[in-house]
Amino acid sequence: MKLLPLLLCCMSGSALAGGMPALVVSPDLVRARTPAPAVTPQPAPARAPVASPSRQAAAAAPTPAPSAPQATPVPTQPALAPAPASAAAVVSPVRPLDDSVSAAPAAQEQDASPLPAPGTQTAAAAPAAGEREATQVSALRIRGTRAVELVADGEAELQRGDITLTADRLLYREVSDEAIAEGNVRLAQGTDEITGPAARIVVGARTGEFESPRYAITRRSDPRAGEAPREVTGSGEAEGLYFEGENQYRLRNATWTSCRPEDPDWYVKARDLHLDYDSEVGTMRHGTVVFKDVPMLWVPWAEFPLVGRRQSGLLAPTVGTSNKTGLDITQPYYWNIAPNYDATLSPRFMSRRGLQLGGEFRYLGEDHAGELRTEWLANDRVSGESRSLGAWQHQHRITSRLYASLDVNAVSDDEYFEDLSSRVSVASKVNLLRQGRLDYYGADWWSASALVQRYQTLSGDEPYRKLPELRLSANRAGMAGGTTWALESHYTDFEHPEKTRYVNGSRLVLYPQVSLPVERSGYFIIPKLGLHYTKYRLDDPYIAGGRTSITRSVPIFSIDSGLIFEREASYFGNAYQQTLEPRVFYVKAPDRKQDDIPVFDTARYDFSFAQMFSESAYSGSDRVADADQITVALSSRLIDPRNGAERLRVAVGQRHYFSDQRVALPGEPLRIDRRTDFLAALSGRVTATTTLNSAWQYNPRDSQTERFNFGVGWQPEYAKAINLNYRWTRGVLRDIDVSAQWPLGGRWYGVGRVTRSIRENRVTEAIAGIEYDGGCWVFRAVAHRFATTTDRVTQSLFLQLELNGLASIGSNPVGLLKRSVSGYGKINEPGSGRIFGTD
Repeated sequence: MKLLPLLLCCMSGSALAGGMPALVVSPDLVRARTPAPAVTPQPAPARAPVASPSRQAAAAAPTPAPSAPQATPVPTQPALAPAPASAAAVVSPVRPLDDSVSAAPAAQEQDASPLPAPGTQTAAAAPAAGEREATQVSALRIRGTRAVELVADGEAELQRGDITLTADRLLYREVSDEAIAEGNVRLAQGTDEITGPAARIVVGARTGEFESPRYAITRRSDPRAGEAPREVTGSGEAEGLYFEGENQYRLRNATWTSCRPEDPDWYVKARDLHLDYDSEVGTMRHGTVVFKDVPMLWVPWAEFPLVGRRQSGLLAPTVGTSNKTGLDITQPYYWNIAPNYDATLSPRFMSRRGLQLGGEFRYLGEDHAGELRTEWLANDRVSGESRSLGAWQHQHRITSRLYASLDVNAVSDDEYFEDLSSRVSVASKVNLLRQGRLDYYGADWWSASALVQRYQTLSGDEPYRKLPELRLSANRAGMAGGTTWALESHYTDFEHPEKTRYVNGSRLVLYPQVSLPVERSGYFIIPKLGLHYTKYRLDDPYIAGGRTSITRSVPIFSIDSGLIFEREASYFGNAYQQTLEPRVFYVKAPDRKQDDIPVFDTARYDFSFAQMFSESAYSGSDRVADADQITVALSSRLIDPRNGAERLRVAVGQRHYFSDQRVALPGEPLRIDRRTDFLAALSGRVTATTTLNSAWQYNPRDSQTERFNFGVGWQPEYAKAINLNYRWTRGVLRDIDVSAQWPLGGRWYGVGRVTRSIRENRVTEAIAGIEYDGGCWVFRAVAHRFATTTDRVTQSLFLQLELNGLASIGSNPVGLLKRSVSGYGKINEPGSGRIFGTD
């Protein structure tokens, strides 16, 4: 019996193994406490597959073999002679070391299974629960020691689950689960790939190292609001790569980029680079951002997002220039304090003004959210003063029906934004809001609110303060007889700091209304009756000899009616649903004496289609206009029957008066004509690529035009847009506005806007810029000039290098271009917006 193993080793497997059952050896002969694997004779394919254990359970179903196969049995003794090139072996997954299973049942289970077909790489027996999934090893030649190590030469391949390791030569140590690969090594898992000359990997633990690797790792990012999901591929090379667990990579003297790995235009180069794809954060030490082989930014240590997630660290510096600040450099630091808290510290150097410190703190809770922002310039070199800004916005859900909000803004002086901001929307601010508000939603038909409000005025007169204002609104449909009841009511205590020029006091407004809407598919009639009641208590009379306690009641009756006609139509070969909609709106309100009522918050509406169908010509409640008037309008729409989209709308209308005007604001001339100006409008998408927007106000009394606006936009493709707008108002405004974004050739794009006042014979705003799409990066240079007042102009220059997936270096002009150029399209996919964080 002792000579039997030696005899089996010397005998020809192909001559003696045919038709023999699987050989099962006691576990003690292989390794301590390890159950014996079942061994199945295999035909001799060109490549010899070998299966060995992994960490998780997995089983492969064998396929039937042809009759009378010629196979070579693989001995299971510790010393295994080298197999010929045509030999093959398949080893089933080994059970855990503490799992005691006898050899005999395994032999019975193996005997009951058909033999695998030639060339298959299937384990001979299914692993039990708790076992590692099968590891398939194949090569042209296989030799080694069963349950100790296997050596695969020639087109060697190890596969476990979605992991594939290929090399010219592969050594696999079954006990330690270690694979040592040499020559043309390639490790692939899903879309990830690492290649190099040599590697040593513990497959299950995902530890080991790779020599001189090239790598490409792809992850899918979570989309931001309004964006589509995208994939970010980080690739590069290194002197060495170390596996430190699943999704953990450390690289020595390495690069990282989101460009194509063959010839990247930009990359991060670091002495030590750690890629953590669990937290999706990269960490570099002694790192440099290189663009076109030119080092642009060096940092001793930094973290950056691998797929555009929030991460603490330095942000890309912003660099710009303007005639107000000079050279303007900001180097922010982003602090990701917690998933619901973050902060940004922004030191800013202005060559003309000095060093400014700024910061922003954002927070988000289950029932609250807010943002704090501050800026401080200790000594302005131009004005010689300390200048500062503070802002706090907060929203809070106290209960499911009660909400609170706070909006507080302040600056140190009136010229703060004009001197220190390069954005026209900020530099032209007149009033800064300071407001606290409570809102209660009692049901779907009524609500109440309370607020205190004041402003910091930077230019002009300060508005009245509301300390406080209480409101109650209700609108209940389906009441008796099909009526709808509504109530608008508010109490406001008005206060102004200049008490010698302005009258302080309180105002109570109650406006109950009842309507009987009749709405059908082809018409509607909505009669409404309301009583506008107002009570004032003034500290002093508004006019000499006036009253300090004033009560005013104005009944208001209106009826709104319209017809809706529809027909099928065809224009320019396209089918449409065309409507014809006449509308008549009548209002009746008597005049009441109101000259002794102060004007707290009331102004006259601009004349438009919306105002033609409103009851009052004034905003606010200090004037209730007398009315005996009718508005007649006619509109027509073209509707796409496929999706219900409105393609074109044309409307004309006019208001007629049956009495002269008697109520007006101080200094406002009274109307004596019985009809208003004639309004006409045309808007919509006239073709698939062309939009049109035009409005005309005509004065029939003097036979002249009062206002005229015309705008046309053409956008044949993404990032191709041309817009032309003309605005004219008699005696006030006459300007022309042209804006465009268009490819210039190659990967260059031009973008710009010019607004010229023909009346003043000057350019009020101008934007000129170029963009270059480098594939994985974009460069933008934009110059901006705008007039803040009649004699003051602000000029600024934006330079931005956006590295897709990593950084936006410089000052960002994208927001300015989107606001200024209708149809502007960002020419690259959204990047992270930060070099070491996200927007």
